[in-house]
Amino acid sequence: MMEESPFEEKKGSELDLFISEKDGIWALLAWLQILAVKRKSVEEIVKEHWAEYGRNVFTRYDYENVESGGANLLMTFLEASMNASKGKELSANGVTYKVAHTDNFEYTDPVDGSVAKKQKEEKERRNKRDGLKGLRVLFEDGSRLVFRLSGTGSAGATIRFYVDSYVSPHDTNKLYSSAQDLLKPLVLIALDLCKMEQFTGRKAPTVIT
Repeated sequence: MMEESPFEEKKGSELDLFISEKDGIWALLAWLQILAVKRKSVEEIVKEHWAEYGRNVFTRYDYENVESGGANLLMTFLEASMNASKGKELSANGVTYKVAHTDNFEYTDPVDGSVAKKQKEEKERRNKRDGLKGLRVLFEDGSRLVFRLSGTGSAGATIRFYVDSYVSPHDTNKLYSSAQDLLKPLVLIALDLCKMEQFTGRKAPTVIT
């Protein structure tokens, strides 16, 4: 098996535990097959799918090269503040969400029994699924916030938070809106929960996905 590949990122498409960016290549191949069968545009197919099943929307905010001390303080504060928010209603931009559950997520691999747990703990010796750890805020409507901290060495830390939500096919006023517009209230709630600017001095993310 190849150790690296032309598209390598953190072991890439090797079968050692995970596939990273290569899943995009497999998705592209699947789309080519769908387009060949359907004879419709990607936009037409996607909108037909949303109209029947609804739509999942997602965004990710990356704050890179953050001072490590501030980043660690942010995560400590966030864990306390999110736990205190259980059962409460959080609002932004005229939209209200009720917090159903919060946790410091952990995952047990069903194959080898290795565990990824506690965002702030050191990596498990046998576990390389860093992306499975994080502080989570789950809302009653199924929306979710996930916060992760990585790279807390001398070069600076990276704080990422992920936001996702579901739009019902019956909610036609929102179904075809941009993801950033749909998720803006949740993004504002995330920024307020973690006090990003106060702890890091950052007014804006390095990257928005």
